[in-house]
Amino acid sequence: MNWKSKALRNAAGVALAIALITTGSFVAARFHDGPLAILAGGPFKTGALQDATEEPDWAFLRDYPTVEFQLLDPARSRTTYIMEYDGRIFVPSNYMNTIRGKLWKHWPMEAVADGRAILRVDQKLYERQLVRIEDRETVLGVLAERGRKYAGGASLPLELVTSGDIWLFQLRARPGTD
Repeated sequence: MNWKSKALRNAAGVALAIALITTGSFVAARFHDGPLAILAGGPFKTGALQDATEEPDWAFLRDYPTVEFQLLDPARSRTTYIMEYDGRIFVPSNYMNTIRGKLWKHWPMEAVADGRAILRVDQKLYERQLVRIEDRETVLGVLAERGRKYAGGASLPLELVTSGDIWLFQLRARPGTD
């Protein structure tokens, strides 16, 4: 066997190993208690469900970099940014008009179809309803907060939302849980 054949065989072996490790990571993440960094994870198995009779003061999330949330259908969890604005909390989904968004981002469409979700912060679970928001006043406030928190104070243009590049969701109290 010449050196070119050996090199080709070794390269094929490395490519196969990388593919198996990558696939294994995605599959393993689906059984994990919550997300693994950027990989969607399984349903939450830990955390204390919080009393839903009174809406929390979400101001404590103002400087939290990320939180975890899980949709109930399908039961998968993710890590995301969170913005607190006017006493309410919001999560974004970026890249919605890109190839990356079309291939990677399925949860926003799932949230529009059935927005039942659980927010997990510091091992506390909050039953929520994800509702897509598009009203100008709220969007501008949420974008300003996002700019402050994640873009070094830079203002983010309204067109990011009106063009559909970014979808914003409010995490409202879930009907029937209070």
